[in-house]
Amino acid sequence: MKASVTALFIGFILDLMFGDPHKMPHLVRLMGKTVGTLERILRKAFSGMERFAGFLLVMTMLFLYGAVPCFLISLIYHISVVAGICVESFICYQMLAAKSLKKESMKVCYSLKEKDLEGARKNVSMIVGRDTKNLDEQGIIRAAVETVAENTSDGVIAPLFYMTIGGGWLGMAYKAVNTMDSMIGYRNEKYIRFGFFAARLDDLVNYIPARLSALFMILAAFLLKMDGKNAIRIFWRDRYNHKSPNSAQTEAVCAGALDIRLGGNSYYFGKLCEKPYIGEAKREIENQDIVRANRLMYGTTFLAFGVFVVVRMVLRV
Repeated sequence: MKASVTALFIGFILDLMFGDPHKMPHLVRLMGKTVGTLERILRKAFSGMERFAGFLLVMTMLFLYGAVPCFLISLIYHISVVAGICVESFICYQMLAAKSLKKESMKVCYSLKEKDLEGARKNVSMIVGRDTKNLDEQGIIRAAVETVAENTSDGVIAPLFYMTIGGGWLGMAYKAVNTMDSMIGYRNEKYIRFGFFAARLDDLVNYIPARLSALFMILAAFLLKMDGKNAIRIFWRDRYNHKSPNSAQTEAVCAGALDIRLGGNSYYFGKLCEKPYIGEAKREIENQDIVRANRLMYGTTFLAFGVFVVVRMVLRV
């Protein structure tokens, strides 16, 4: 138990310090390449059986990035506790994305400060799934704030939650599910059947972390002297204003805390996706809201990390 907590702590600090150096090999990028390769193979092998092919992809990914890491980490700890901590620390570090989330979203902020609208569109396209080529300045800011709010759960709190429970291997299994959903979990003609199991599994594994993230974010809003009362009100009212049962949980809190309106219609792969609004436009959204969203993300992250570690140590599991 102490070894895994130590590894989680080291991994957490490494993420805060270094984020995701693009030149360094990264396990999540490897997961993405694996999903792409498996999709090509399974679609060809099971033509006309898309849902079954998608199920096989999910099971293969869980084996490769769940069962195999669990066995290897256990084996390394059996050989050397120090080696085990080093390996698990590196895995925990790569499963977290707080520093990278801030860094990539702030590129959007800096581009807008320089009045570089095309650069801002390009930068935001790297962190969102929607079409960005026709977004105006407010649309770009809204997209950046939404992805920071949503990925506070998906990219930070959820991995922390699962690594606190089961260590690095469970964090890898979670990220494998999240990666599959981000690549094939779309409700369009191409993926509605093939990505069915990936999308449903992602909804399941994010159910508890998304709601914990929202609660921690509300507390962070109060501590950071944002509009905590409005965060509670908008969370309670708009937390299901999204096709995903989980995404609007933190988006609603963020919108309320910042007194802005998020959500609304967006284009994906050239097709309009009609979505309800989240929050109320008490004021116009502005570039500084990207900075505020990142402050809220970091406050939520530190609160969650502290609570998770304390609870695990008290329970001695």
